[in-house]
Amino acid sequence: MNFEFQNPTRIIFGAGTITRLGEVVSEYGRKALIVTGGGSVKRSGVFDNVVASLKAAGIEYAECSDVEPNPRITSVSRGADIVRAEGCDVIVVLGGGSVMDASKVISAAALYDGNPWDMILHGQEEVYVPTEALPVITVPTLAATGSEVNCGAVITNEETTVKSFIQIPLLYPKVAVMDPELTVSVPKDQTAYGVCDLITHVTESYLNGVDNTPVQDRLAEGVIHTAMEWGPKAIADGNDVEARAQVMWAASVALIGWAQVGTDAPYPVHMMEHTVSAYHDITHAAGLSIINPAWMRFAVKSNTAKYVQFAERLFGLQAKSEGDLDCALEGINRFEEFLRSIDCPTRFSELGITDELFETYAKDTLKIVSDGKGNLPGRPFLSVDDMIEIFRAAL
Repeated sequence: MNFEFQNPTRIIFGAGTITRLGEVVSEYGRKALIVTGGGSVKRSGVFDNVVASLKAAGIEYAECSDVEPNPRITSVSRGADIVRAEGCDVIVVLGGGSVMDASKVISAAALYDGNPWDMILHGQEEVYVPTEALPVITVPTLAATGSEVNCGAVITNEETTVKSFIQIPLLYPKVAVMDPELTVSVPKDQTAYGVCDLITHVTESYLNGVDNTPVQDRLAEGVIHTAMEWGPKAIADGNDVEARAQVMWAASVALIGWAQVGTDAPYPVHMMEHTVSAYHDITHAAGLSIINPAWMRFAVKSNTAKYVQFAERLFGLQAKSEGDLDCALEGINRFEEFLRSIDCPTRFSELGITDELFETYAKDTLKIVSDGKGNLPGRPFLSVDDMIEIFRAAL
């Protein structure tokens, strides 16, 4: 292993911590842009509690609402315009990963005179790398993406049907105020999607990474165990704050960087899913729950021993040898059964997606990430035909 690691985001975690938000924000600015999604934070009363905390600390605010589930570059531009017009100097994010991703890019776009799409990797010759950004305070109301504690953001350009990302240290949130009580109103389906999302973050690095990373493996396995134990409890009883807390923390640990550091892992499942959801605007985790098991079955022969380890440690199976393909495949089956048990889709047909654009998905994915030889990085590397085969297996 060779790596550097730093995560500068301060975490304030626990039930009731939302009352400290105004105190935290006052360390970074005097007027906040509050960024929200479709309105659930107002219906649940979270927005009013946030405003009360900000006002108590003498913080003024402006609003940017209605950020989409797959956040669009137009929403980023809109948010940046509001920052400039209102003179905001700090951004407060209330919502899930989509709202947090948009807000990170808004924080840099507000200080950039050009098109914010310049910052998003989409095959252009020169990517604009921002050098300044407003401070961002994240307040997750959904446990899923870990975006509250990392420096990545995924944005969709609805005009070009491209969904891609930016990932630079400048975009780390300054503080994450994580109050599991804010997630009790999340419906069952979105809770389940969050569980799938967080698990996929660690299966990507676990199964695509370099060999001999035992600490990272155990971290990843611990995240998956926790999600599989506490996720169904949170789905069954949304008011179970302890279950909500465990899932919230698992989601953050899944992508805070600990399980990924030193693995040097690409994320082929995410790259393929981004393309699919750019065309169909489906929930990101729904796409992951379909593609991930299909990709695993395709990739299993390239790294069988790791899949055997996955099967033994996560599902208690007993392999005949570290190359026991039957055991490895049974582990994948058990994982897919878990996804079905929490009502996540595992076939494209469940979402009304046909095979009409499979070749387009594959080719478009390579426009975003490629090894320069027409392959998507992963373990194994995937050609266009390989990706089509995976998509067909998930049909």
